[in-house]
Amino acid sequence: MTLAERIIAAHSGQSEVYPGQFVYADVDFCLGNDITAPIAIKEFEEAGLEKVFDRNRIALVPDHFTPSKDIASAQQVKTLRDFARRHQLEYFFEIGSMGVEHALLPELGLVLPGDLVIGADSHTCTYGALGAFAVGVGSTDLAACFATGKVWLKVPETIKFLFNGRLPKWSSGKDLILFVIGDIGVDGALYKVMEFTGPAISALPIDDRFAICNMAVEAGAKAGIIPPDKIAEKYVKGRAKRGYVMYSSNGAASYCQTKEYDASKITPQVALPNLPSNVQPVEALARIDIDQVVIGSCTNGRITDLRVAAGILKGKKVHPYVRLIVIPATQAIYLEALKEGLIETFLKAGASVSTPTCGPCLGGHMGILAEGERCLATTNRNFPGRMGHPKSEVYLSSPAVAAASAVTGKITHPAEAI
Repeated sequence: MTLAERIIAAHSGQSEVYPGQFVYADVDFCLGNDITAPIAIKEFEEAGLEKVFDRNRIALVPDHFTPSKDIASAQQVKTLRDFARRHQLEYFFEIGSMGVEHALLPELGLVLPGDLVIGADSHTCTYGALGAFAVGVGSTDLAACFATGKVWLKVPETIKFLFNGRLPKWSSGKDLILFVIGDIGVDGALYKVMEFTGPAISALPIDDRFAICNMAVEAGAKAGIIPPDKIAEKYVKGRAKRGYVMYSSNGAASYCQTKEYDASKITPQVALPNLPSNVQPVEALARIDIDQVVIGSCTNGRITDLRVAAGILKGKKVHPYVRLIVIPATQAIYLEALKEGLIETFLKAGASVSTPTCGPCLGGHMGILAEGERCLATTNRNFPGRMGHPKSEVYLSSPAVAAASAVTGKITHPAEAI
């Protein structure tokens, strides 16, 4: 079996599973946020359910409109807070302790190698970076899991993405996944698992792996996953709140397709409006002026992302016509960036630094675009109106390209800003 199939089999009480098979699987951990969890809570309560399956296996993270931007978003958070108190949930993360959910839960050791995780958020696939089978679900599936600790799903096929060589300087996990989505399209892995492997993947630090698996859903995938190794285990050791199993695909595993790439040829990439698949290398772009840059999100708001951005911005100033918004993904990342002097670098450069929030990524707050404005962001989606006005434009890139572009005022290769 493939890595994903082995995890599904282990959680559905079967010695073997195969693509297309329907299973009812045990869930190790489930999560919801301030947009999706209120619907799950409503369904749970309208069904007359009175008890959650395990108060230590559920996380509620109000991160999308946090701090609450208006009365409606405050009411959403109150719904989560009241439910968490009523059921004595161990993991409800309010302002001061919260972070962007897909950075926060791995950081706290709540999602682990070999886990089967569901979340009422499409980017739950992020946790595949640790060797977990993690999938986004609807709010009613989350409500059912609150009660039963189980999920009903169809076993997906797996595509293997094999990367030889090493990424060149200035290229990162974000560039790798943008390149892949540009190659296969936004439906190129529809309801399939994207398994990333090869020497280039093995050489990547964990934060880059999170970025890769985070955007698997932008190719239509059910999950993204990377075989767990010493780098993944080093990350979870000392964090893990419970035991874990490091599965791998076996030699007889059957893949529906194998795609092979030379990572050394993947230069910094940019996704142009209005799809994550509309990708070009940054050096091929003509001058594109920008109005705003956002560095953060569940894709690229981790400490190594902030280090890369600060390294480029140190001693420089943000272009006078550009608004630079930097959002550390968790409180711990914010604190580490403060200790390392990264926050000072951002502020001296003329950036705004925010408390952890999804904010501008989904057009919630903290950086809404006006008509005709362009934003270059380290986020994961650039659909029309994603960050504000339907006639605004969103471009996607790595933190290195984002920081360089904030200095020049146009989309720029990092080497040009040093």
